[in-house]
Amino acid sequence: MTTTTIQLDAVGGMAGDMFVAAMIDALPELRDRALADAAAVLPPGAGTPLLDSGTSGGLRCLRFRLSGATQQTDGDHAHAGFLGMVARIEDTALASGTAPEAIAILRHLAEAEAAIHGVPLGDVHFHEIGDWDSLMDVVAAGSIAAALPAARWTVSDLPRGGGLVRTQHGLLPVPAPATTRLLQGFTWRDDGISGERVTPTGAAILRHLVANATAPAAGRLRASGTGAGTRDLPGQPNVLRVTIFDEVAGPASDFTIGTEDILVLSFDIDDMTGEEIGVAAERLRQLAGVRDLVVLSALGKKGRPVHAFRLLLRFDDQASVAAACFTETSTIGLRWRQERRMVLARELGTAKAPNVRVKTAIRPAGDSRKAESDDLAEIEGLESRRAAKRQAEEAE
Repeated sequence: MTTTTIQLDAVGGMAGDMFVAAMIDALPELRDRALADAAAVLPPGAGTPLLDSGTSGGLRCLRFRLSGATQQTDGDHAHAGFLGMVARIEDTALASGTAPEAIAILRHLAEAEAAIHGVPLGDVHFHEIGDWDSLMDVVAAGSIAAALPAARWTVSDLPRGGGLVRTQHGLLPVPAPATTRLLQGFTWRDDGISGERVTPTGAAILRHLVANATAPAAGRLRASGTGAGTRDLPGQPNVLRVTIFDEVAGPASDFTIGTEDILVLSFDIDDMTGEEIGVAAERLRQLAGVRDLVVLSALGKKGRPVHAFRLLLRFDDQASVAAACFTETSTIGLRWRQERRMVLARELGTAKAPNVRVKTAIRPAGDSRKAESDDLAEIEGLESRRAAKRQAEEAE
């Protein structure tokens, strides 16, 4: 079985047209589908979707744009409302799966705008993406996503940009409010280049596709592509690079190995007593989202003994767990990294005599069973606990 991972490297930024161009550059077989869907959703006279070859900062790339408008269509802005855009997508004959994906992208954006302006979802009007080329970008992106239903999407750190951007509501700081709301939890970087680097449409595509921000991609590299934006950036190309990896699982068997991305958070302590370390470790271990916690003894600088904490946690719980680490311990700094782990299928059975549950792990050489330690902890006496463990595991 092959799992496809698609890594989006936001070198210059992330926008809808950059995403479509980069993906088609990497997977040319998507070209006809995406262009046909983009053209279908446009009214007569709005123009034709085109892909142009070019360069950005010396790199070969594709650009996705709308060309050849034969009449002025900007006077009718009914399509720029969320409900109007959804109706137009639903009423257009598109490739299988395109409409739900495109509408999901739009919904992310509409929900962000509704929250920012304090209006119902049905009253959202897309001032900044109301042009036909923006709707074209959304539909083409939805077409690509629908063609890759089993893909796992990851993204690099995002360029923050800076300065102000002109909107219907006046000058606003970069990133724009909708972009900021959509990309909460994503990791940003400051490369010293100002301007809008991630557009609201690009942010909505990322929110829809990427489950774990900045999770690293791995596997056998199958393809790569580069899509460029319209701006020229000082000192670097304004591109989004796509790399596509295939991860091949081992031969099929009676057991199951699952994979998941996980965050590893670590820090060292050299100024807390053993009792304080024990209390802090237990409090951190009880936090929701913490999968595991290990405390190791080591020697730090100047030969001082230190306690090294290592926590495994879910991406969504990084902020709350980090705050707890600063509260429960004396650390003044944390380190983190993303890892991917393989996990055997397992299940926790119902309690049997002597009222102890047993966890079963499905292994290739045969299932293994282990009594639940929390249940054993309720039993007084070491020998009694050992006897209960043997009895529960044998009964299972």
